[in-house]
Amino acid sequence: MAKGNAFSLVALSLFVLLTANLISVESIGVCYGMIGDNLPSPNDVVRLYQSKGIRAMRIYFPDQATFNALKGTGIDLTLDVPNDVLPSLANDASAAARWVQNNILAHEGVSFKYIVVGNELFGDAANKILPAMSKIWDALCSAGRCNQIQVSTAVSFSVVKNTYPPSSGEFSESFMFPIVNFLKNTGNPLMVSIYPYFSYAHNQAQISLDYALFKSPGPVFTDGQYQYHNLFDAMVDSVYSALEKAGANSALEKAGSILALELFRWNPGGHDLVGLAHHWLMHKRTIKI
Repeated sequence: MAKGNAFSLVALSLFVLLTANLISVESIGVCYGMIGDNLPSPNDVVRLYQSKGIRAMRIYFPDQATFNALKGTGIDLTLDVPNDVLPSLANDASAAARWVQNNILAHEGVSFKYIVVGNELFGDAANKILPAMSKIWDALCSAGRCNQIQVSTAVSFSVVKNTYPPSSGEFSESFMFPIVNFLKNTGNPLMVSIYPYFSYAHNQAQISLDYALFKSPGPVFTDGQYQYHNLFDAMVDSVYSALEKAGANSALEKAGSILALELFRWNPGGHDLVGLAHHWLMHKRTIKI
């Protein structure tokens, strides 16, 4: 079972907000992708969310039509700052303030919950995350909104190494340490993309399908005081361990969050229908955690 600590957990798209002890589900959200043909209108999408009781949405770039559709609905919105926008925000506080004004403050009635500054960046681009994130945060605070909206970045699970056993987890990328320090000091969450399927697909000799799909009848292994029945919990706890080693212990004692984004990306062209059935089953079982 995942550690819990004082962190809450969110899995995206599904994105499932769990309480700190990982027993009860607070809300379930769905990512709203807009790249494709013959897509329903934002108004139709929002009506679908409402009809299914989905109370949270993530979009990957600002979209006026979606903002309009969300006004007054109470659906919590996670909004990304696109990767190609980060350099201008990182270098110019006034540009960050304009971005907040145009994409947040100008849309009264939209329930903004999280701003995600950059998605799974590496290399030189990753060095823009912290300055852009801090300037967005400062702009929100100047507008009196930093007690209502949290700022984060979404990082790949591959920023964590030594993930087995989970207690050995630590960050492999140097850019993570100042980011974690900023999040700790401001009480903001970290978002981590967690794909159990990919871990299983690349390590089938070591990882059973039942363990990846939440179907193990009992604990698969024990690490200290924790028993692990599924791969998702083990992956999440390796992130907790990395955070602790990066000095986030004090954040663990606060009301901060770790947001684990479980996107379950899939490549239908590379897998058969049995694999697609496993994909569906993983979604179903994640909701029931």
